[in-house]
Amino acid sequence: MADGLRIGGSVSVNGCCLTAVDVAGGEVRFDLVRETLDNTNLGGLDVGSGVNVERSFRVGDEVGGHILSGHIASTVSVTDVLKKPGHQRIAASVPDPWMRYLTDKGFVALNGASLTIADIDRDNGTIAVSLIPETLARTNFDEVEVGHRLNLEVDARTQAVVDTVQRMLPELVRGQSEGTLGRV
Repeated sequence: MADGLRIGGSVSVNGCCLTAVDVAGGEVRFDLVRETLDNTNLGGLDVGSGVNVERSFRVGDEVGGHILSGHIASTVSVTDVLKKPGHQRIAASVPDPWMRYLTDKGFVALNGASLTIADIDRDNGTIAVSLIPETLARTNFDEVEVGHRLNLEVDARTQAVVDTVQRMLPELVRGQSEGTLGRV
């Protein structure tokens, strides 16, 4: 995976975009600042922990999933893992500020994998995703247990739309009640 990677190149580790600061053969080193260690699951890893690794998307490459940025919003806590032959379902508790950007059958990125939300429970602040054998074969989700923390990335476009509507709606409603269109 390090072929062609140069210093300054981006690599996703558990969904977190990291910048290569040293590349020697198949070994790559990254600097992690306190912000990264505090707000992702990378600070809790032990030597030898399995991680999901993916090289950056290049213009012209096939997009085999959703476009991700590697900008981790938060971590989620795994609340349930159901394993059946050929299928795994993971449920997780999502911190309140991030639930508003998630929708039933929309996508979410967990540990760098773009996944479809199978179920969402807004009252309890949880989501569930279903994993197919191909995803399980290419990720570290088969090692996930209740209590593990997964990195959460929400869709930046959804976040921009939701935040804009929430910011503009009070002014638009106020303008309607005053008989004006309001400022946009």
